[in-house]
Parts: sequence; structure tokens; C-alpha cells
Amino acid sequence: MLTIAAASNAAEDNIALYAIGWWVVATIVGGWVGRRNEVNPPIGRLLADAKNATMMPEHRPGSVLANRLWPLVVAVVAAGVLAILAPQVPGIATGFTIIWALAWRRQESAVRAIEERDGVTFFVERTSPFRPIQLVRMPGLRREVPSVDGSEANVP
Repeated sequence: MLTIAAASNAAEDNIALYAIGWWVVATIVGGWVGRRNEVNPPIGRLLADAKNATMMPEHRPGSVLANRLWPLVVAVVAAGVLAILAPQVPGIATGFTIIWALAWRRQESAVRAIEERDGVTFFVERTSPFRPIQLVRMPGLRREVPSVDGSEANVP
């Protein structure tokens, strides 16, 4: 939106058209990259390296989000500042974030499948913002899945 607003202020319609075209291309590329059903190797390693724990870690979702999403906040602020000098920068950055989001869109289902299969719950362990994410694997309750005939059956 910042690109379109800056382009309309500068009366440069081409910038807005190029940005929209780039977003369409980015959507196609991200959809293509994220179409696979298998887990990405980094997520697979993260799940495999999760430490077993018997006690639930401190639950602080706000600090985990701030701790892990700070690069996104920095990129958004930088793109917003650079929009003053070059209105196409936020449009280009938006395209790359579209690709990133669509490429990773199915990874949550891999975590959910393991949680349902093994009856565990994964939690993000508190780490430094500059260190890789670490997971803790806690025993949980098995989920019950309804069978085709409507009766309840335990997950194998």
C-alpha cells in the first residue's frame, strides 16, 4: 500500500503497475514453492532436535513473538523509510514477504501431525533473538479422531 500511495503522490502510474505485477508473480512463485506436502528440512531438524521435558516451560507468547519477529519489524520499518526516497522499495519487499509466507504455509500442519500422532505438544523454548529456535517436546494427551461411521476411535 505504501508503494501505491507513494506512486500516486508522485504521479508515477508505472511504479504501481510494476508493483502489482511483481505481487502477482510473487504469489505464483510462493504458491509453487509451498505446494509440497513434505516438511521443509529446517523444520524437520527443529522437530527432530526438540528436547524432551516433563515440566512445561514458562508461557510467554508476547516475548516469543517479539524475540522471533524482530527481523520482520526491522524490514518493514526500513522499507517504510526507504519509501520516501524510492517508492518501489516497499513494493519489492512486499513481494518477497509474499513468497516467504506462501512457501512456509504448510509447515504448521507437519507439527500438528506429529503432535496428533505421538500425543505430544511442542513449545518454543526461550532463547536469544540471535540464536536458532529451540523446541521443547512435552507429553500430552492423544487426540481422538472420529471414524468414518461416526464412532470415536483413538489415533494409532
